[in-house]
Amino acid sequence: MTSLIETIVKPLVDYPDEVRVKEVSEEHQVTYFIEVHKEDIGKIIGKQGRVAKAIRTVVSAAASQLDKKVHVKIQE
Repeated sequence: MTSLIETIVKPLVDYPDEVRVKEVSEEHQVTYFIEVHKEDIGKIIGKQGRVAKAIRTVVSAAASQLDKKVHVKIQE
């Protein structure tokens, strides 16, 4: 799943080498933390959060076969 998130995020940013995806797995949920260069945060969030919402939608659709909730968070 981390490679999917990286594949989505890297073309959107100016500093693709600084994209980091961290996975934190718990009993009934998995949280993915996306870290990008501070100048790229706005590009990942998008206007009114549309890009972030689209990323979350794609990741949750890909993870629908898992029996866990999936969360995607963007870190500064």
